[in-house]
Amino acid sequence: MTTAPIHQVKADLFKVLGHPARIRVLEILRGGERSVSELIPAVGLESSHLSQQLGVMRRANLIQARKEGASVVYSVGNPMLFDLLDLARKILTSSLADTRDLLAELEASDVPARDVPSRPVPSHSVPSRPAPSAGAERPPHGRLP
Repeated sequence: MTTAPIHQVKADLFKVLGHPARIRVLEILRGGERSVSELIPAVGLESSHLSQQLGVMRRANLIQARKEGASVVYSVGNPMLFDLLDLARKILTSSLADTRDLLAELEASDVPARDVPSRPVPSHSVPSRPAPSAGAERPPHGRLP
């Protein structure tokens, strides 16, 4: 029997986690076990679609199910999943903070167009035809009509 390489096993885990509804289910289950009837409105999926997502997560051993009377109750099998979700949030927060800082830096360095002195355009460089708009199609070989 051949076992899959660890990078494949990790990729499979991230594939299972790669659906927004599954992440939402885990976020809800962070607060404790929930029945399907409690998950449906909280996740915002129809019963059949939610059942599919729960099945994927159960087969991947991310969640556990148990019968309680007529209902099925779900819980997270390994609380380290919450650590993974927290780490993902930290990575996203850091990335967004870097982007926000870069945007602030760009905005601070921009000189508004009204403050830029205009230079006259030499008459020989003015095109005789208007330039095509950004969405306009160009004829073959890049020639203008």
